[in-house]
Amino acid sequence: MKTLAIEIKWAIIFVVVSLLWMVLEKVCGLHGPYIDYHLYLTNLFAIPAIWTFVLALKDKKRRYYNGHMTYLQGLLSGIIISVFVAALSPLTQWIVSYVITPEYFPNVIKRSVELGYYKTTTEAAAYFNYKHYAVQGTIGALMMGVITTAIVMLFLRSKNRTV
Repeated sequence: MKTLAIEIKWAIIFVVVSLLWMVLEKVCGLHGPYIDYHLYLTNLFAIPAIWTFVLALKDKKRRYYNGHMTYLQGLLSGIIISVFVAALSPLTQWIVSYVITPEYFPNVIKRSVELGYYKTTTEAAAYFNYKHYAVQGTIGALMMGVITTAIVMLFLRSKNRTV
């Protein structure tokens, strides 16, 4: 279990960063009066998400591999972090949906019907609900974590120096 301690730590840190981002979105009104901007501004979460993965992989490289980590070692570490984040995703989404911002789904359902994205409230509610977001978040966390890791490790891997 000690070999996974860094990955577990960073998965928890990632979840905390995600929850703080949701609080920030709510405080800024993106789940209420400025919900029209949510679709665009929520994508800015990519910045702290990528940064968290960079810090996690640097931490693994420094603490576990003594400063020398291959691409595959980093990729495996990032995949493990992604699996843990994905496993925690339904709980994270539950906290967001029922604790941080329970008004989000009713607001986005109403607004999406007003704007004509959906014809009826029933259609919109079939998309904007906890179950759908929990599944989407789990799959998204796994996919984006692996993709992010694959790219980040191009820059963080240790280069073999041959003389």
